Amino acid sequence: MITSMLRLGAVAAALALAAGPAAAQERFTLRFNHVLGPTEPYHEGFQAWARRVGERTNGAFTMRVFHSAQLGVEEDIIEQMRQGANIGQNTDAARLGTYVKGMAVLNGPYFANTIEEVGKLADAPTIKRWQDELAARHGLQVLCFDWVQGHRHFYTNRPVRTPADLAGQRIRTPPAPIWQESVRALGAAPVAMAFGEMYPALQQRAIDGVELVWNNIPGGRFNEVLRYASETGHILLINFQVVGSRFFQSLPAEFRTVLVEECRAAGQATSRRIAEREREVRQQMVGRGMTIVDNVDMDAFRRAGARAYEVLGIAAERDAVLREVGR
Repeated sequence: MITSMLRLGAVAAALALAAGPAAAQERFTLRFNHVLGPTEPYHEGFQAWARRVGERTNGAFTMRVFHSAQLGVEEDIIEQMRQGANIGQNTDAARLGTYVKGMAVLNGPYFANTIEEVGKLADAPTIKRWQDELAARHGLQVLCFDWVQGHRHFYTNRPVRTPADLAGQRIRTPPAPIWQESVRALGAAPVAMAFGEMYPALQQRAIDGVELVWNNIPGGRFNEVLRYASETGHILLINFQVVGSRFFQSLPAEFRTVLVEECRAAGQATSRRIAEREREVRQQMVGRGMTIVDNVDMDAFRRAGARAYEVLGIAAERDAVLREVGR
């Protein structure tokens, strides 16, 4: 009897080893946080990413997606990630640039123009070096940055055609230096504020406008409190999906591969859907009373935006990356 039990135990152990490393390892969970609402295209994209990760790991890796900053504000989440928490965050190069200065250029004025240009950036040696530094020195692992949310424009209650039209207007923007200096260079007074605080701030006239992508407008109901959309396209919003380096390195190698591959696939698919949906949202918002400003002086805005790179001392970094991708 004892001999039979020992034989069965040996067989079970052999089968476990044959099943591969993941089968013998513990289960992992990643709680993924983002600030956008549940109706936003990104939320659907993150859920698709989570499903594919679960499928490819046979349920051994679970991603739970939390919308509307349910886990906390972005800056707090990033600090938790750096300490090793099993949390991920949708963020941008502007915030990552507070750790590795050069990375901020990816969210600078008129840096990238199309989804195709963003795709080329992943192979730029300078950007790869920045990501390595971010992981090794600051505890933040970039999974991918294939998530393009569209061009950011100014939404206000006065028409904006030139940088001079933004003079004296308090425009909400995230707190990172590249955002602040970009809005300032383009003529407005930047006001740092969390995404969820914008609607009441507009109601109370604590701010005069916002700079967002079209697809943010219906989710935040900003068409209810803002009249004009001035399509300056001053920033093509590239989003980064980031986890803590310590958490990432704790995963089996095959899980790390799955997490990155499915991040890229979901990001590219979501970016295409967003570009298609943007045209529909634009028409809907016009139907609900917003006015699109004609004759925006794009040359004037491009010239003004260049000042942000100079003020922050990252013009050389911008030029280096653009050379590497053939621009």
